Amino acid sequence: MINTSTPQANNGRAWLALLLAGAFEIVYALSVAGSEAFTVLSWSISAIVFFLLTLYALSIALKTIDIGIGYAVWAGIGAVGSAVFGSVLFEQSLTLTQAFWLAVIIAGVIWLKLASSEKLQADESGLVAS
Repeated sequence: MINTSTPQANNGRAWLALLLAGAFEIVYALSVAGSEAFTVLSWSISAIVFFLLTLYALSIALKTIDIGIGYAVWAGIGAVGSAVFGSVLFEQSLTLTQAFWLAVIIAGVIWLKLASSEKLQADESGLVAS
């Protein structure tokens, strides 16, 4: 079968898979916390399912996205989401200092996405070639 999709469409799908993997990572981390060291069956099953889902979605994303960028974005989404939702669902503390550093992580993830865009890379390679 011939792949007729454009590289830009594949890149978009990869980033969508990466965002989905990040969401699965958040649910996985929350499920591990809720499982109380895998002693609560429903949370334990949820943790296993979402662990497999996050790895699958991440592996799809990393077919297209560089591993350094993909892993950093995935880990950032998981860290920020787990901290925010953990404070809501499990009443874990979230201080102003922690919120600031989570915002730094979010800014870094956005910066990585922008830095890996095809247009920016084309512009930079055009500058080097001149």
